[in-house]
Amino acid sequence: MVEFIIILILILCFVLGFFVLVQKPKGSGLSGSFGSLGAQVMGVQKSGDTFEKGTWILMTVIAALCIASTMFIPKAERPKQTAPQEQTQQPQNQNNQQATN
Repeated sequence: MVEFIIILILILCFVLGFFVLVQKPKGSGLSGSFGSLGAQVMGVQKSGDTFEKGTWILMTVIAALCIASTMFIPKAERPKQTAPQEQTQQPQNQNNQQATN
């Protein structure tokens, strides 16, 4: 399940990158080269708003998927608390062995 979510996040990141590159910034950009011609020919006037909404939606979906993916990651088991007690007992046994030698 985690692998599926990661692949979906990667695909959405590429789409988000495309949306960001195509948007018309304050100056000119890729949308000035390609998008303005299409807007004049096809009569689309609100494409900038569509790309902006799409950017916000994709960003929200990616963030939600990143947070949701943490619920599917298996948790590591914690070691039992007996290990520190064994460590404190071992030096005493070694001291007793040295004293008998």
